[in-house]
Amino acid sequence: SDGSIRLHQMTSEYPLMQWNDSTNGQPIIALQWALTRPAVFFVLDASSNIYIWDLLENDLLPVAKQTIPSENVVTMALLGEPEKTNGLLGIALAKESGQIDIQYVKKKWALP
Repeated sequence: SDGSIRLHQMTSEYPLMQWNDSTNGQPIIALQWALTRPAVFFVLDASSNIYIWDLLENDLLPVAKQTIPSENVVTMALLGEPEKTNGLLGIALAKESGQIDIQYVKKKWALP
């Protein structure tokens, strides 16, 4: 609820890494790992901002932030086929109105 993210290992109750206030205090609505690139994950906050984290590029801050204008995004889901190396990775965004928006991610965050 405060925008903190914790990365845990299954064998320990203590996080390997923790990023406090990663969304400027906005609650996190959804967080998902990329299906095609293991070091990348996506975060959606309550202000309809999407943060892209690539732990191989920067493990302190997100590498990109995209604001979705017009109306609130209530959830997101990632689309892709991990067994294929074509680098296609999409984000399905469900908006408050019921509209679904699908956006494709740049290949540099999608390629294995």
